[in-house]
Amino acid sequence: MQASADVPGSGSYIPFAGSGSYPVRAGNVVRPLIDGEPAFRRICEAIDAAHHSVWVTVTFLTPDVRMPDGRGSFFDVLDGAAARGLDVRVLFWRLNPETARYAPGVFWGSVEHRELLAARGARFLARWDRAHSRFCQHQKSWLLDAGRASETAFVGGINLRPHSVALPGHPRPGDHHDAYVEVTGPAATDVHHNLVQRWNEASERTAADGSWGEAAERDLAFPTRLSMAVGDSAAQIQRTVHAGCYRDGRASPGGRPFDIAGGERSIFDQYLQAIRAARRSIYIENQALEVPEVVAGLREALERDVEVVVLLPAEPEDRVREASRLPERQTLLGQLAALGRHERFALAGIAGRAAGGGRHDVYVHAKVMLVDDEWATIGSCNLHGASVFGNSEMNVAFRDPAVVRALRCQLLAEHLDRDTADLDDRSALGAYRRIARENRRRRDAGDPEWQGLAFSLDPATYGRDR
Repeated sequence: MQASADVPGSGSYIPFAGSGSYPVRAGNVVRPLIDGEPAFRRICEAIDAAHHSVWVTVTFLTPDVRMPDGRGSFFDVLDGAAARGLDVRVLFWRLNPETARYAPGVFWGSVEHRELLAARGARFLARWDRAHSRFCQHQKSWLLDAGRASETAFVGGINLRPHSVALPGHPRPGDHHDAYVEVTGPAATDVHHNLVQRWNEASERTAADGSWGEAAERDLAFPTRLSMAVGDSAAQIQRTVHAGCYRDGRASPGGRPFDIAGGERSIFDQYLQAIRAARRSIYIENQALEVPEVVAGLREALERDVEVVVLLPAEPEDRVREASRLPERQTLLGQLAALGRHERFALAGIAGRAAGGGRHDVYVHAKVMLVDDEWATIGSCNLHGASVFGNSEMNVAFRDPAVVRALRCQLLAEHLDRDTADLDDRSALGAYRRIARENRRRRDAGDPEWQGLAFSLDPATYGRDR
């Protein structure tokens, strides 16, 4: 299913991906959740209301993470659900030698990790799952009441670490800015299908230390029918899946069999299609902007007079600066610099303000794109090569002008301290650009009295080695 009729105000000219395992599903309710503390509060509320199951896919986790409102650790929340008789399962990422550097932030099933589970008498079930080579099992999803009328999915990019459980406005130094999206309706069944596929094919399922709980040896049944329609949003579950990752390529209800040999790159395809279709505005929040095809698409959009704002970490990771010295990186850096020559483009970071009045840069970990106030995607996929071509990733793309516009207003209220509900999308992004530039001037002058959090970054120097 791919809508093509050009209906004004519907965003129907923005195509969904045609390359993935899952079709576009009508009849969903989608609810964006911005920043870690509100997102995990809502997830915990949904777990409290669940009647049958809680299934989770995890990438980064440290045992010291605490859920909001005194609910305890991630493990406390899961064991509490298991104590109520729910079927609770977790897929953890297990590291390869190529990814061993991530060990401090990953619950990869070491002897110490298993001793921790034993000491607390953990009652949930778990399997560990490797990715291919240097890549990552990067999906971050929660599925409640799988296959029941109350089936609910949460998909996004927020990790289970203390700095990820962040307050809106980011008053605490070190906290991340991030996002999830809650989905109920037929699209939640595709999250269900993905999780069953991963559970049944988890790489370590037959290893002596590859699972937790006696019943973890049992595979799950694939869903055979869709959740009922409950809302007005069209949504599509999109993925990155490495070629040859699964042996069982059976289809989700109404979908098509997964191409085992070729893998899946529907998130990458979706980004390109949505950017090419944009007519008025593109707003991106991401951890990176390192995919040449995406940067080229943004340039073409600017040449069509589209307003473009990209929010990135104010201070990129060390690997980004180190890579800037490589000869093969120079073309991309030139592309980024060229974006800055367009009047309607803004590259920005955000800086929170602590109680003492000083400013601190906020790491942008969100993976969000909004197009024309009508279509959006939220998920785990970064705009770098590993995410779009190698990791396992999951995004939810959705079309619902009311929801997307409200999301735009929510994000800009946080970043600009400005209610943009009275503005259309182009005017709102124009305001973003002007406020960010003025905040940059104040930052350079040492003045912490800004409007909001956003400040301009220079595309010609961003990510380059000092």
